[in-house]
Amino acid sequence: MIGKLGQMPDWPLEEAQILVIDDQESNLRILERMCNGAGYQHVVTVSDPRQALAAFLEQKPDLVLLDLVMPYLDGFEVMSLIRAQVQREEYLPILVLTTDVSPESRARALTIGAKDFVNKPFNRGEVELRIRNLLETRFVYRELRRNNQNLEVKVRQRTADLEEARLEILERLAVAAEYRDDTTGQHTRRVGRVSALISRALGLSREEVELMERAAPLHDVGKIGVPDQILLKGGRLTPEEFSLMKTHTVIGAKILGGSSNRLLQFAEEIALFHHEHWDGTGYSPGVAEEAIPLSARIVAIADVYDSLTHERPYKRAWSKEDAVAEIKAGTGSHFDPDVVGAFMEIVDQLPLKELEVDPDNEPGGVITAVLDR
Repeated sequence: MIGKLGQMPDWPLEEAQILVIDDQESNLRILERMCNGAGYQHVVTVSDPRQALAAFLEQKPDLVLLDLVMPYLDGFEVMSLIRAQVQREEYLPILVLTTDVSPESRARALTIGAKDFVNKPFNRGEVELRIRNLLETRFVYRELRRNNQNLEVKVRQRTADLEEARLEILERLAVAAEYRDDTTGQHTRRVGRVSALISRALGLSREEVELMERAAPLHDVGKIGVPDQILLKGGRLTPEEFSLMKTHTVIGAKILGGSSNRLLQFAEEIALFHHEHWDGTGYSPGVAEEAIPLSARIVAIADVYDSLTHERPYKRAWSKEDAVAEIKAGTGSHFDPDVVGAFMEIVDQLPLKELEVDPDNEPGGVITAVLDR
């Protein structure tokens, strides 16, 4: 564990794994006894450099003591094999013990991965100090990596928590707007679920389907800016009232606009365009067909279906069959034919409960009021 700032961490260095590679059996015995005498309990020796890589992979050492001049494979080749198995960001100390003291060899060894050198014949005390220093560096580095990984986990969790909080705020904003003409506050959630089902049927990616389910409930957030006498009026609106009602799309887009967040960008385009008609006769004359964002074309159907099948201040609920028939009748005029097709694929997944129809509000009698809002 890491101690307080300025204090030497107290690690059990005797638990370190040490791999010794030298073709001379006498050197191996000396180094093994020296390491054991210094308290290191896990020492593996290899006299044939051709077996060095297998030993390294099996032991996963914290320190490698390596001779340079060996038959079959020299120390440079062994280092290259070992380094290929070590992650770039990992600190693996290699202490070279060699009779080759030329500057060229030192430079080459350092380039390949050596961290320190000891000349043969070596001084035992010097080797023990270098081993200890390299192991302490290894353990400090490993602990820092572990702490950084823990910190990254905490940062990711905190980021996820903040994102979830932001999404919850957006959801509550959508519900707050909807409560003004839907006392249950469930319309926005239902529109989100239906929009997600339609999106999946259209073959959108999983990410896009999730975005639709999150963004669609914000389609009517601009109703916050519409006066109650218009929003809660029973029956059809006058031309002047309808002009004011139409502003809720622009208000919603302004509330949600200007963000770099993809969810809010989705929600902005839905809020602005969900009352556009496939044939260009919607809120913004001339905006038609493919010029209407797909997200808004999807929500247009989900919104109308849910509004028709649930009671509102200006209407009673329609049956599922009548609502579906009305949407099919709007294919190619109000609604994108492809999106209607996807809607028909998922219609059986929608709630099966049949809702009572008010005899005074038969299908067709209030459809204009529903579509306007």
